[in-house]
Amino acid sequence: MTHAASEDHHKWQLALEFSGIGVWEFDAIANQIHFSSGSKNIIGVTDPKFGSHRDAWNDRVHPDDRERYLSDFQNHLRGLVPMYENEHRVRCEDGSYKWIRDRGKIVEWDSHNNPKRIIGTHTDITKHKLNENIIHESLVLTTAHNNKLMNFAHIVTHNLKQHTANFESLMDFYEDASTAMEKKEIIIHLRSLSTSLSKTISNLHDVVNVQNSKTMKTTKIYVSDAIDHILKLLAIVITENNATIHNNIPKKLFLYYNYSYFESIIQNLLSNAIKYKHPERDPIISIDFMYDLNKFELSISDNGIGIDLEKYSNDIFGLYKTFHNNENAEGVGLYLIKNQIESYGGTITVASEVNVGTTFTITGKNRKV
Repeated sequence: MTHAASEDHHKWQLALEFSGIGVWEFDAIANQIHFSSGSKNIIGVTDPKFGSHRDAWNDRVHPDDRERYLSDFQNHLRGLVPMYENEHRVRCEDGSYKWIRDRGKIVEWDSHNNPKRIIGTHTDITKHKLNENIIHESLVLTTAHNNKLMNFAHIVTHNLKQHTANFESLMDFYEDASTAMEKKEIIIHLRSLSTSLSKTISNLHDVVNVQNSKTMKTTKIYVSDAIDHILKLLAIVITENNATIHNNIPKKLFLYYNYSYFESIIQNLLSNAIKYKHPERDPIISIDFMYDLNKFELSISDNGIGIDLEKYSNDIFGLYKTFHNNENAEGVGLYLIKNQIESYGGTITVASEVNVGTTFTITGKNRKV
């Protein structure tokens, strides 16, 4: 390199370092890398011999980033990309890691067309990466909040829809009642339904408070009693369809769960089991429960028309997916149930046979928070 060229090289290197950018240069003949003071300052290295070993920087690259880092560099050496560029973490002298944007390019070849000299730059992008993480976390939080709002909207729609249908049915019965005794009995049912509606609205209010907080509120739920309460909400539907529901859960069994979610999940599954009854037989539904110290399994089985899982297995819990010619089917219920269960760390599976019946099994954590 001529004296003039050396001066120019020194000038642009200084200009880069004044900008906080380090410079590195690989010398294939000497088999070593020269790092400018800018590059060494970024990671806090003071050893003047740093770079005499060609892997001085490579050995500091974070293990999770090393494979991609070496692959990107090799792609440039093979001529697959016109310039080498990679972002990776490098271990500093104090043991911490900084994010580096590393760029380089072959500037000289030997007589055998092998890379002889490569020049590159190091830029500290740690703050940029931290800002990226903050933005990503904000996006995740916003998305989760939007999902909660959508989930809540579905809860309101489904839970209140059942109460509305019950009110309408009772009002029709009241108009058709021919005696004062019949009217009085229906008024009693209306008052009971009104109490249930107030409780449901109160539970929905709890959901709002839960979703506005950072934790999911849990309460001690005696499973059998909670299901009995849900069966009262569905009493009219059960009677109209001549359904038989076996609550096989011992009275003493309990779990810790969000009550509004529990009510919504069970009510939707039972409503579906009745709605999709087999046309040639009355609905028979069994509710069973198994548990240990860490988890529980709650299953709801019916003898309805079943679902063709070979055809619909991938769409069972999809939004607006329906599987039967039912004018009241909206394709929202199972989607809602799945989201409620998964938001609480659980899973739901389905086993079904056409014209035989369906079993939904909920698996969740039995926890006290």
